[in-house]
Amino acid sequence: MRRREFLGVLGSAAAWSLAAQAQQSAMPVIGYLSGATFEMMREYVAAFHRGLADAGFAEGRNIAIEYRWAEGHNDRLRALATDLVRRRVAIIVVGGSTPGALAAKAATETVPIVFLWVPIRWKLVSSRASHSPAATSRGLQTSTWSCSKNALS
Repeated sequence: MRRREFLGVLGSAAAWSLAAQAQQSAMPVIGYLSGATFEMMREYVAAFHRGLADAGFAEGRNIAIEYRWAEGHNDRLRALATDLVRRRVAIIVVGGSTPGALAAKAATETVPIVFLWVPIRWKLVSSRASHSPAATSRGLQTSTWSCSKNALS
């Protein structure tokens, strides 16, 4: 249950990134990438939407969301991530998988990526304290259940 609550925070993190980019387009687009199926992630997607709503964003009103589901076929993740980048999404949110985060990172060096953990071991971020404005990947540590403003910026 706590993981679903945390996805609300993930939605807020995506919303903050979108707010910074909102000046560039009328309706920013979030790319949501998951190795699972929608049915498997239904509750997490609902929590993600609640997090966005808490930050003042609603799908169809001031943001659009493009979902990509690998449906258990991780070999499809790279192509799905590349498709999101081609569609010029403002941010990619990875719905809970290391392969998804790796695929998103491989697909872009410019689109911000938000995922649920800080996998230094997988070289998605260089350190837990990496707050470089040039960094495009942001992880949120689920084991602590608290996020600093820097982690969400």
